[in-house]
Order: sequence, then C-alpha cells, then structure tokens
Amino acid sequence: MDRLAIKGGKPVRKTYLPYGRQWIDDEDIEEVIETLKSDYITTGPKIKEFEEKVAAYTGTKYAVAISNGTAALHAACFAAGVRPGDEVITTPMTFAASANCILYCGAKPVFADIDPQTYNINPEDIKRKITSKTKAIIPVHYTGQPVDIDEINKIAKQYGLIVIEDGAHALGAEYKGEKVGSQSDMMTLSFHPVKHITTGEGGMVLTNSKDFYEKLKLFRTHGITRDENLLTKNEGPWYYEQQYLGYNYRMTDIQAALGISQMNKLNKFLELRRKYAQMYNDAFKDIEELIIPYQLPYTNSSWHIYVLQLRLEKLKVGRREVYEALLKENIGVNVHYIPVYYHPYYQRLGYKKGLCPNAEHLYERIITLPLFPKMTEEDINDVIEAVKKVINYYKK
Repeated sequence: MDRLAIKGGKPVRKTYLPYGRQWIDDEDIEEVIETLKSDYITTGPKIKEFEEKVAAYTGTKYAVAISNGTAALHAACFAAGVRPGDEVITTPMTFAASANCILYCGAKPVFADIDPQTYNINPEDIKRKITSKTKAIIPVHYTGQPVDIDEINKIAKQYGLIVIEDGAHALGAEYKGEKVGSQSDMMTLSFHPVKHITTGEGGMVLTNSKDFYEKLKLFRTHGITRDENLLTKNEGPWYYEQQYLGYNYRMTDIQAALGISQMNKLNKFLELRRKYAQMYNDAFKDIEELIIPYQLPYTNSSWHIYVLQLRLEKLKVGRREVYEALLKENIGVNVHYIPVYYHPYYQRLGYKKGLCPNAEHLYERIITLPLFPKMTEEDINDVIEAVKKVINYYKK
C-alpha cells in the first residue's frame, strides 16, 4: 500500500489545487478596459445591461444588481418587509449570510433541519417551525441542487409567507425544466470569484414583482429616488427624495462589464462543472466508505461545489484526519458548512446545538472537493486518485 504524504510518502500532486477559482480571460479583461475608458464607471449603462442579461437567462422579469451576495439577501429581506419581531425560517447548512440578513432587519432566524438525502432544507420541518411571527422563508439551493420549491411555495401560500431563494450556488440550475430564479417571490445571486460567474464581488436579486423591484432599487441607493412617479413633490429637475433608510449597495459598471462578459461563458462553465461532477460520481459511487451527492430526478444541479460524505463507521479515523491527509496530497479540500448556529455569535444569541440533528450529523462527515471550470480532466483524476489513496489507507 502506498504511504500517505502525511506519513512521509510522495503526494499525488506536485502543486496545490484549490477547491475553487475564477476563470478570467482576455475577453473579460477587454470588456473591463473598455468600460474604464468610457464616461461611466459606476451607476451607468452597464448595470442595466447586466441586469437584463441575467434576467433574460433566468426567465425573470426584473433583476437588481447589488454590491455583493450578502447585500442582495439584506435587500431582499427589506423588500419583503422583514422587521423587528418577525421570524424568518432558513437552513443551518449554509454560509452565515443566509441568516445574518435576517438579523440585519432586526428579525429572528429560525433554523429548519435538512433532508438527509438532498442536504436541502426539509419542507416538513419548515411547517413545524412556523409560528404567528413567521414572515418569510429563505431556502438555500445548497451546492447548486435546487430545493423542492413547489412544496415550499405551497407552504408559503398556506401561511401567507414570502419566499426568498438564496441562489448563490445555483445560477444555471434547473427545476422541472426551468432555470431557477422565477419560481418564488425573489431569488438572490452571488458573483464572488468561486461562484459560477464572477464580478469580483457582486450580487443580484431576481423577482417578477414590480413592487419588490422598486423597493430593491431604492434600498441599494440610500432609499433615494429621482423617479417623478414616486416623489411626494417636485421642486425642480435637481430634486430627489430619500424615502427609506437604504444603503449604498450599488454595483459599479466595471463589475457589471465583467459580469456581462462572464455570462457569455456561463453555459460552457456549467457544462464543465457537470462533466467533472459526473467523473467524481462515477469514480466514487461504488466505494462503500463514501456517499456521493444525491440529485432529485426533476432537477439539474449547477454544481457549485461537490460535497462528499464519509461513512465514518467504515473508517479508522474521523473527518479531520481524512481532510488533513488530502491537504498533504496537495488537494485543496474544504468544508461547506459549519452549521450557522454553531458560531459563537449565534451561541451568544441563545441558539444551542441539537436544533437540527440531520444538519449536525452531516457536518461531521462532509468534505468539499475541488470543482471549477478552469480545472482539467487531469486535475479531476488527481483528486480521484488522492481520495482513493486516503480512503484505502484509513478504511477498516
């Protein structure tokens, strides 16, 4: 048996492979340069062009570009009318922003457990967590696997709730033959460098509601408007009004120009992500110490990340030893995510471990493998070789 690098053997890779990385080419750079040379580098025409391009791709009526994905969630909560005293249900198996945005509005995050098969929020537990204070639901398309949005919308309609999909992982994912983004009240996107397309930092809110659209536009610009149809009075062509307490959550035209160029490559990026995920699935499906990601039959994941679950009962060590061994093989693994309410800040708010047993069980066993379009098949095969090497070493 080959010895692991952690025990002094030779690693599978000579160089480190990160879990995610952006793909920027000369076309992207030229688009940004052209905008830098133009009259507008912020609040200009590239914003609207980018918004229209993403809206058309996802089949939504409106899109509002925001400074980042977290700000997009905050804006969506504001537009939904989330206020102090409200409760909003979300999943713990996500980045903290999905819950933090609720706190920004003075409301209380309520965590519903996940489905142990899909790892997405469980609609049955959503129903159990609804109270008279519940205002909205924020389901997360975890890893790019669409949630059961029809069932969640059904619950929302029954109780008069607003649904804000956190689609940071899901640009290009499909649910029952349609791109995600138009099935609920709002959906947010992130354009961080490890996401499907990047604008450096950046985000967006998608909606089919004119009312939400107008509120979102105001919120990202201090709550200020010059729209004559919205003004309470008009003192002249210079006149504007602050109608809400908004934020400076604007995206620049520089970022939007990069986003427009990136959108032209999105289908290529998705094709590669799906191809590489299938290579992983094929390689790991018959290894009894591993559980590959499950996909609902009526969904098509956008594969933001590839999460492998360990059957710890079949291994001589825990997740940490496997994780560290893979790092020694120069494989840039990660863990997505630490349950939100595990964080010290949430613990000080009174949240305790034991809230969501399925999420907690999953967290102890998952490892995120590298997955991004800039990878090559050779890179994928290196990851496969390293995983098999480590699992063979540690299996019982």
